Amino acid sequence: MKVTEGNLELKTLQLECGEVLYDVNIRYHILGDIQKNPERVIWICHAFTANSNPADWWPEMVGQGRLFDPEKYTVVCANIIGSCYGSTGPMSVNPKTGKPYLRSFPLVTFRDVVTAHQILKEYLGIDKIWVLTGGSIGGFQAMEWECMYPGTTENLILIATAAQASPWVKAFSQTQRLAILADGTFDGANPNGGKAGLKAARSIALLSYRGRSSYNLTQQDSDPNQLSDFKACTYQDYQGDKLVKRFDAYSYFALSLMLDSHNMGRGRVSNEAALNSIKARTLVVGIDSDILFPVEEQHFIADHIPSAVYREIHSQFCHDGFLIEYQQLTSIISEFINL
Repeated sequence: MKVTEGNLELKTLQLECGEVLYDVNIRYHILGDIQKNPERVIWICHAFTANSNPADWWPEMVGQGRLFDPEKYTVVCANIIGSCYGSTGPMSVNPKTGKPYLRSFPLVTFRDVVTAHQILKEYLGIDKIWVLTGGSIGGFQAMEWECMYPGTTENLILIATAAQASPWVKAFSQTQRLAILADGTFDGANPNGGKAGLKAARSIALLSYRGRSSYNLTQQDSDPNQLSDFKACTYQDYQGDKLVKRFDAYSYFALSLMLDSHNMGRGRVSNEAALNSIKARTLVVGIDSDILFPVEEQHFIADHIPSAVYREIHSQFCHDGFLIEYQQLTSIISEFINL
């Protein structure tokens, strides 16, 4: 499988908040041969803490013999601004100060990300994306892209996502930020600061990703007489430590603000009007147990994008079902675009 990792540098990027980012880098991966399959490009918009190589975090969906097979199609993914996997983010050096942005990194929205990735699309010589897809906040980006640049894609696939970040989602985000802010080392001066806060934030986030049904299924203790060291508790510790090893608190904080800012209706009359402007063939996939983006939010999207198709995954793994239930997802997407 041919894998190309690259960087696109932009001198400036005007942000929706009014600020300007200078010397912006966009990290991207191309899986497959774009020259061989220029009309069969599958662009995957990644979720919150993922990188630009979807074979890393969606291995049952992307790879040789999988649904998104780079031997048959060209798979492209770009790291979002604000992340710490190669694209400009809080850990990047601010050219004005010569020091990392850290807490001074400006608010970036998904519209800003789309603006940058549209430039990348043109740079790569991609005329029209065949399949544009994203789960969770990847769906935020995919929706915005087709709305901002109509005709970007032939097939739009939105998974476990929403037209606007709900108060419920924003409350989870703020609770995670409070955990990070409670860490005294998250002071805007120490690049390694906020690790304990980030661990706590990840633990909070997992509750929204996995929900009651998943924990009760996978974290039961075998000893009925146990008094401590419960499986669910050690799982939270493990997952928190795991993220701390590969992410940083400043990027996590910045991305949570980006998530909260998502609103398809901003400046477009309403969410309904924004969705109604999308003309791509659209598949919307909900997860029946999702408590972060409940199925009514996917129904809303499907009801207001003209001729959109709605399908639902059954899972006990709640929001994370879009990463886990690959067999159901493969079947649903294959039926929609005949892969």
